[in-house]
Amino acid sequence: MNANAPVRVSVCMATYNGQEFVAEQVESILAQLTSMDELIIVDDASTDGTLDVVRGFDDPRIVLLPSKENRGYVASFEKAITASRGEYIMLSDQDDVWPAGRVETLVNALQEKNFAASNFTVFGGPANRYHKIQLKESDSRRWVANIITTWIGVRPYYGCTMAFRAAAKKLILPFPDFLTETHDQWIAIVANLNQDMIHVEAPTVARRLHDENTTPKSRRPTAVILRARIMLLRAFFVALGRRVRTR
Repeated sequence: MNANAPVRVSVCMATYNGQEFVAEQVESILAQLTSMDELIIVDDASTDGTLDVVRGFDDPRIVLLPSKENRGYVASFEKAITASRGEYIMLSDQDDVWPAGRVETLVNALQEKNFAASNFTVFGGPANRYHKIQLKESDSRRWVANIITTWIGVRPYYGCTMAFRAAAKKLILPFPDFLTETHDQWIAIVANLNQDMIHVEAPTVARRLHDENTTPKSRRPTAVILRARIMLLRAFFVALGRRVRTR
């Protein structure tokens, strides 16, 4: 891709030791991208063959950014978003599959707001009670309720279902330096605080369930939950400060 050419869609993917599933995910993404789009892959110092798999595509739309040291998936997504050049930015995990129509569904949603979040289906295992919670379009404007339920941890905002316009980058970047997990909930807080989120009820990703999923499959220990809630509360005040400065 010409470095000076305009980019329509930037897909931001974080990879780490994902050689088993990453090829299927990349194929499902590239099938929906045009020559004006890009797939940015930040690899978090994988020790398996992930880089070889990605390089094997030899596709000019892929921008591969290998990290020299493992810094975690939050830092990888931040790096990918920072490098993105598209008007529409979509997040992607390394082990899911994008169903046909995902890109255009989210692009259409982003004509209304700067942030969009959708639902998902699962495969590879049975859905648990957390997977069965769905976003409702009618809740899109319930800004306060969305923020509170995000903080509690019951609003199903997942990074792999999210997209936003380039204009939103100034609000979410840089990620707070204390954010070590849940970058997706950080983005959701920013979006709802700015009254700029739309929910898409259609599923736009098929999430693969397997033993190495980053997202917990069951309730975490109370101490871990408490630390996460404190971190998100701190993130809320960071987002509030940015909102005040940019309006």
